[in-house]
Amino acid sequence: MKILVLNCGSSSIKYALYDMDDRSVMAQGGIERVGMEGAFVKVKLPNGEKRTIEHDIPEHTEGVKLIFSLLTDKAIGAIKSLEEIDAVGHRMVHAGEKFAHSVVIDDEVIKAYEECIDLAPLHNPANLKGVNAVRSLMPNMPQVGVFDTAFHQTMPKHAFMYALPYELYEKYGIRRYGFHGTSHRYVSARACEYLGLDYEKQRIITCHIGNGGSVAAIKNGKCIDTSMGLTPLEGIMMGTRSGNVDAGALVYLQKKLGLSADELSDLLNKKSGMLGISGISSDMREVREAAENGNERAKLAISMYTYCIKKYVGAYAAAMGGCDIIVFTAGVGENQDIVRELVCTDMEYMGVEMDVEKNSKIRAEEAVLSMPESKVKIVLIPTDEELMIASDTMSLVTNMK
Repeated sequence: MKILVLNCGSSSIKYALYDMDDRSVMAQGGIERVGMEGAFVKVKLPNGEKRTIEHDIPEHTEGVKLIFSLLTDKAIGAIKSLEEIDAVGHRMVHAGEKFAHSVVIDDEVIKAYEECIDLAPLHNPANLKGVNAVRSLMPNMPQVGVFDTAFHQTMPKHAFMYALPYELYEKYGIRRYGFHGTSHRYVSARACEYLGLDYEKQRIITCHIGNGGSVAAIKNGKCIDTSMGLTPLEGIMMGTRSGNVDAGALVYLQKKLGLSADELSDLLNKKSGMLGISGISSDMREVREAAENGNERAKLAISMYTYCIKKYVGAYAAAMGGCDIIVFTAGVGENQDIVRELVCTDMEYMGVEMDVEKNSKIRAEEAVLSMPESKVKIVLIPTDEELMIASDTMSLVTNMK
């Protein structure tokens, strides 16, 4: 079975075509600057070569049409006909409390997802553009929605509620939802598969840390807590996002600086985090280089970043009554050994003993990073959200037949 995975952002479309018989990637790439001048698509060819093609892409339907033409192109395509594609799976961001699992997309699903647009005004409309583009070009193509928030729907109420007037939850759905759910689900299950352990009998802390980041507590195969909240702003410090800040400080800043709601949102989402503290970059590689060259603010940024993650690891171990596995994943988690080391430093009291020498040599590959005697296994598992989406899509479409 061949599954096309689409991830539509407001001005971008990432895609990957999978042959699910062997779970191999047949084609992949991404379109940037949809609806803007200078639009282009980057294509990774089967031989590993990367090619950039400039193309006018005024809106998402044209972008999806371009992807279809590239997939069937005689010179660089992976299939002869679009009829070879069995289904399309979509990364969809915010489903509120409406979906706890991936679903086959129909009119009712689209209506329910539209009702969540206020919770993710930048992401949800873009996701729907991809769905509607496929509908217009291939009306009979089965489509599946895989939601970032779905995996976290198993959180108990005491974990997802905010201590605000209860009617705000009832009227507006103000609560913690969490994000990166597809990644947390994939790496936690894959870690147990890799270690040869029963997924439904483990206490796992997954650290998805990239430019955006979140930590999740997974007990016996179910998420019981996660660091992101109503929006992806809550939780750990990130590339340009502040993470947790005293709400009173935000009220103070808004009054002191005369900021509008949009200006305050811009400050917290785009000017804070690693960028705001270091004054250098939101990219951990650049901040680390500056720190190694003696920049004190860069050193502070890294210390704050890793301290935030460490606090969540300790809190989630307490929430689960212990921890069996800590998983690192995503861009920073997979490639920055210093971040993994600092998070796990001085954690011997809870059975965490890292093999520091081995950790320093590992990049973006599955590996056990803990000492043999460590009670808690520390593992690196590269995330593969696209494969997870393809797997869910295949399962649901197969059940339709």
